[in-house]
Amino acid sequence: MRQVIVNMKDYIFADAVAQALRSDSASDFAVENIGRPGDIVQYCSILSPYALLMEVTRYEPFTLDERLMIGDAVKRSAPECKVVLLVDENSEKELAKRVRAAKKDGFIDQFIYGSTSASFLVALMDAL
Repeated sequence: MRQVIVNMKDYIFADAVAQALRSDSASDFAVENIGRPGDIVQYCSILSPYALLMEVTRYEPFTLDERLMIGDAVKRSAPECKVVLLVDENSEKELAKRVRAAKKDGFIDQFIYGSTSASFLVALMDAL
């Protein structure tokens, strides 16, 4: 089983993403929802997950700068962990551009737009 850590602002959305990852018959994901961003690095250092999926918003503590700092700290303790950011490209157009630039600059392993279907999200995570 590949461990995926999920941290999102909205618990309902996080739970839906976790359910999509768990229920796909072609993948082997075990998903852990982490409610507090401050706990992510500790969980990742213990679990050495396959991937860390975090939502990015304009609001603390879910800002891009915060997420990049968390991703950097996770990579130091769990270098094989893939850092993936999810952003709403419709309501956060400028932020989505910055997230895309973070991928181009090598600060994250992948990004996903919020409008992505659940099946594409799972396939993308599976192919990291």
